[in-house]
Amino acid sequence: MPEAEVSAASRHVGCSLDIEVAGGGCTLVLQIAPARPAEVTDEELVVELHGAAVAVTEVAAAHGGRAHVVRAGAGPLTVRYQASVIPAPPNEEVEPADDTADPDALEHLRQSRYAPSDALVAFAERELGELPGGPARAGAVAGWVFERLRYVIGSSGPLDTAVDTLLAGEGVCRDFAHLTTALCRAQEIPARLVAVYAPGLYPMDFHAVVEARVEGRWQVLDATRLAPRGALVRIATGRDAADTAFVSTFHGRADLVRSEVRAVIDGDLPADDHVSPMRLP
Repeated sequence: MPEAEVSAASRHVGCSLDIEVAGGGCTLVLQIAPARPAEVTDEELVVELHGAAVAVTEVAAAHGGRAHVVRAGAGPLTVRYQASVIPAPPNEEVEPADDTADPDALEHLRQSRYAPSDALVAFAERELGELPGGPARAGAVAGWVFERLRYVIGSSGPLDTAVDTLLAGEGVCRDFAHLTTALCRAQEIPARLVAVYAPGLYPMDFHAVVEARVEGRWQVLDATRLAPRGALVRIATGRDAADTAFVSTFHGRADLVRSEVRAVIDGDLPADDHVSPMRLP
């Protein structure tokens, strides 16, 4: 099956976060900026505590990601981010065919906190045995998850794993992504979670999809089928939500009070059958 193309149109993304920092303050790590090598222009990140500017330090993260570290005292913290993004062409390099010979693929064959694939090996062998094999296998797993789960806002908690989602039969995008990731790994297909901006998503929010390694290339899968893959903007990439959260807190506590996410694309949204293979820039 021919590979589907990613739209070259500009995306315009951003978010607003209202956070209440408790006690003696804390350190926050934000993952809200588009990853490189996408061309990012008109970028603005403003962080304020009690209305006064707070210093922000950018650090490099895995797979071109960019994290922003904020050290804030107690009180109301506001985060405002916006940028325009032109996606880079997909990487044409083909990685080694042997997944165990490639460090990145090997890392994403292992179980992780929210994708305990070792607990699902027997289930995958029994329940998914009749799915297509070969290069079509990963996409078929995402299709199985799409058919098996109901998308229900507020149906899961931040500590739910892929096993919890499988038993519940419902979840939100991160739950769909965790279950797809875990089932792929249970069948020895390297898989990783990607946090993205998703033009066309409704209701609009940060979104989570999966990349599965097929014949030496990472293909993007979205088991929710709620947004066209050809419009996505990569933010963070990792083993699961522990690596890709849009806000993580350390050395203190903070509560998210309100969030708003924006993501649009110039022109029409690209068509997507969610079956054709596609690579995310």
